[in-house]
Amino acid sequence: MSEGAQRTHAVEYFLQDIEHHGRNERTAAAYERVLTDYEAFLEERFDEAPAEASYRDCMAYIHELRSTHSESTVATYASYLNRFYGYLERVGHADENPMTVVLEEMTESIEANPTRRDITLPEMRSFVAGIRHPLHHALVVTLLKTGIRAGELCNLDLIDLNLDHEAQTRQPRAHIAGRPDSLFVSSEHTYGRESGGERRQASNKRKRETVIPIDDELKDALVRWLAIRPDRPPKSGRSADPLFLGTADRWGRRLTPNIVHHTVEMYARDAGWYRTGGGASENVTPHYFRHFFTTHLRDRTGDRGIVQYLRGDVASDVIDTYTHNWGDRVRETYLEHIYSLAE
Repeated sequence: MSEGAQRTHAVEYFLQDIEHHGRNERTAAAYERVLTDYEAFLEERFDEAPAEASYRDCMAYIHELRSTHSESTVATYASYLNRFYGYLERVGHADENPMTVVLEEMTESIEANPTRRDITLPEMRSFVAGIRHPLHHALVVTLLKTGIRAGELCNLDLIDLNLDHEAQTRQPRAHIAGRPDSLFVSSEHTYGRESGGERRQASNKRKRETVIPIDDELKDALVRWLAIRPDRPPKSGRSADPLFLGTADRWGRRLTPNIVHHTVEMYARDAGWYRTGGGASENVTPHYFRHFFTTHLRDRTGDRGIVQYLRGDVASDVIDTYTHNWGDRVRETYLEHIYSLAE
């Protein structure tokens, strides 16, 4: 069977499944129209079949749709792709659903304050205590302590970190050179564009660059990770050196949002906090940690402006309201109020 025939059959089998579940002709026609367009996009842009598509391929398609369709139409098309990949995953034609992370990011932009699972701080401490792998522990603690997005975490380079510790092996970037125990989150990285000599697979959705303080707990987690972090093979023209690298299948390669999502999902399932088919109100994902960070730090500080700054949600106008020692104010407020994850 040719590659083209395989592509056609993947969609045809799914459409047959749609009909068997009683979908009307109009709905089936809509699915067929969207999936045919998606197949053509993958073949033209990436020379790939749908079963081979990755998170970034799906995101590229959604990005292209936004240039010609309304957000509501884009959301509808995304839901069609999600059901299609859910089908492929169930019947064993795909290892995973690459639309999972795409939908999570779309939900974040559309639904600002969704109802979510209520996890107490003691419960979160027990959850973190059960994560032993140094990389996985560092990922989760970084997400919980900083509120950054999974894509922003993946885009972090070694120069974005300034630790007052011998584990710091690279000269930090100028923005944080005089700020020990700080993390710099850029506003410039964009999906599909080159930065530091490599094409980025995620966007930093910040309105401005952000310097986030590092407390002792996060510092310890990062030091443990740096002690086993694999060296990245040098490559001509590439200056970026990721903070977080794979230690298994993607050994020595920059992590992707999909990997971070699946890492969190693995532990969340074990804790009973993730169910296939569950939505944002039920499942604990990397974005849930951003929600947890925001809720707890805002309640503790009572300072919405500083929390918005740390999240990267506001431009310079918020900082203009704190014209004196903004960086010191952020650091002092953060270190005084950030919650402990130790049991």
